[in-house]
Amino acid sequence: MLEIPDSGEIRIGGEMYALKKSGHRTVPADRRQVDRMREHIGMVFQSFNLWSHMTILENVIEAPVHVQKRNRAECVAEAEALLERVGIAEKRNFYPAHLSGGQQQRAAIARALAQRPRVMLFDEPTSALDPELVGEVLKVMRSLAEEGRTMLVVTHEMAFARDVSSKVVFLHRGVVEETGEPTELFTHPKSDRFRQFLAGTR
Repeated sequence: MLEIPDSGEIRIGGEMYALKKSGHRTVPADRRQVDRMREHIGMVFQSFNLWSHMTILENVIEAPVHVQKRNRAECVAEAEALLERVGIAEKRNFYPAHLSGGQQQRAAIARALAQRPRVMLFDEPTSALDPELVGEVLKVMRSLAEEGRTMLVVTHEMAFARDVSSKVVFLHRGVVEETGEPTELFTHPKSDRFRQFLAGTR
């Protein structure tokens, strides 16, 4: 796990992560369970986190081939299809440093999809991008939402959250301030903090 929770529960597909107390910390109770469930989670980081010494294609097939132990030729074919889908097929043999920020983030999305995840996590996927590159990443994410893929997205892109989400959770300093269906939440915010936040983004 990238972060160990202080309290609460983590459930994916009805299965709860087993956690236990170790001194003052909460730690995984079963390392094998964490490894197994991690295989079904795709992660897209704020700062791309592509391996700089690998080409884009090599980045995308790394986990399917070396972690999931799938056939390399099949993984390459699937990776090429994913890169085509996110609009950067012509960059497959380039290294990350030769791509724009938007292209790198789309490569990171393809990499996450290559794991065939049940859930995708996005940590501020557009915050490191220049404004003119944000739209190309959100377009890909919209297409994933439209096909019914489960995504948990941390974002300050309120228009995107309103239009694409099935549920919105507004956090303030790590605490849930307000949650609900997007149309109701954005039209009739209940908390003062959320109203102030929305006013500041308009």
